[in-house]
Amino acid sequence: MAIVMVKRDLLTIDDINLEEVIQLIDLGLKIKRGIIDVSKDLNGKIMAMIFQKPSTRTRVSFEVAMIEMGGHALYLGWDQLQLGRGETIADTARVLSRYVDIIMARVYRHADIAELSKYSSIPVINGLSDLYHPVQILSDLLTIQEVFGKLKGLKLAFIGDGSSNVCHSLLLGCTKVGIDISVATPKEFPPNRNVLNKAYDYIRVSGSYIKVTDDPHIAAKDADIIYTDTFVSMGFEEEREKRIRIFIPRYQVTKNIMSKANSRAVFMHCLPAHRGEEVSDEVIDGDQSIVWDQAENRLHMQKAILRWLLADV
Repeated sequence: MAIVMVKRDLLTIDDINLEEVIQLIDLGLKIKRGIIDVSKDLNGKIMAMIFQKPSTRTRVSFEVAMIEMGGHALYLGWDQLQLGRGETIADTARVLSRYVDIIMARVYRHADIAELSKYSSIPVINGLSDLYHPVQILSDLLTIQEVFGKLKGLKLAFIGDGSSNVCHSLLLGCTKVGIDISVATPKEFPPNRNVLNKAYDYIRVSGSYIKVTDDPHIAAKDADIIYTDTFVSMGFEEEREKRIRIFIPRYQVTKNIMSKANSRAVFMHCLPAHRGEEVSDEVIDGDQSIVWDQAENRLHMQKAILRWLLADV
């Protein structure tokens, strides 16, 4: 009797269980350290990369990962496809499923990647949407494991836009693996209520805690990781002046904020950084900053994700 393979997607960290998160982190670290050779795992495999938003780390890390694993990646700008002229996402998904082995898409609306997944017969990876950025946070968890040798029991303080895709995925990722998370955000930009509810479900199992406050000093107190992201995410450029007035200077990560964390604390940023806005130069370029290791680890986690979704297909 033929074995029917069940398609797996990665649209949000909610799509994978704790065991799978730990397995991906372990695999990514083994790939990075040369313990596992994945150079031939994706021979003959092709990935379509759909970009509605600009990208540096997501595009380059996925494209290099495919090449170094023996596969090939196609860059497909949204406006270069018939999507830009009105073809439906459903029809695009059906067609691409006949040509390639996997799709990674970076979109404005999470509903768009959900639709792409619904009508695709091949795996779909969310390279970023307005609600979630799962590939970023999985690589961040890899970085935290690499630095601290553990995940459970640590405290992460996110300071900035609580309604951002990065904050949402941190809430899910941290609470799933047992990292305590404090979010310091203006009252105008709280985390999505549905995301918070999922995170609260996770803490019933993991035992971690969530705190949402408008005071960055409270959030940063005794933290092991201070994390921030741009105050003006892609798609919100029209709100720039309003956001800058609200966020700066109170929510900028400075040496003063870092001093509230514990003595071994590290600074993380998913990049690109707007220096002088969400973070000062002395912090991002300082001894506590691990942002460049964090950026490198995108490549190793992408390889782990691709192997997980494709190697046995």
